[in-house]
Amino acid sequence: MSNQDSPKAAQAQNWDYSDYDNWTPDQFEPGMIGLEGGASAHYITGSWRSVRPVWTPENCKHCLLCWVSCPDSSILVEDGKMTGIDYDHCKGCGVCCTECRFEALRMVPEHSEEG
Repeated sequence: MSNQDSPKAAQAQNWDYSDYDNWTPDQFEPGMIGLEGGASAHYITGSWRSVRPVWTPENCKHCLLCWVSCPDSSILVEDGKMTGIDYDHCKGCGVCCTECRFEALRMVPEHSEEG
């Protein structure tokens, strides 16, 4: 059986893409791949984490190594200085804490009262 003859391919051909640009995440069929590239900035993905970074501003030297290394662009910067963490998109990988040389960032359990 060719890929075009598979049940999944047949089902995909029946999807109505007419209003695709206005779809919300809950309108995508399970397993469906979007037609265009996207960015996590459009979706809240921070609920995936089990640990989170906590920032201690008084220890921060604003070297921005955390910002450069964050794979989710979750380090908030304004006027060349760190201003906080975007927890809506931070997935808790801990790269920012590994890169911080000044103990300004540390990982804590997600439901910890710290921070």
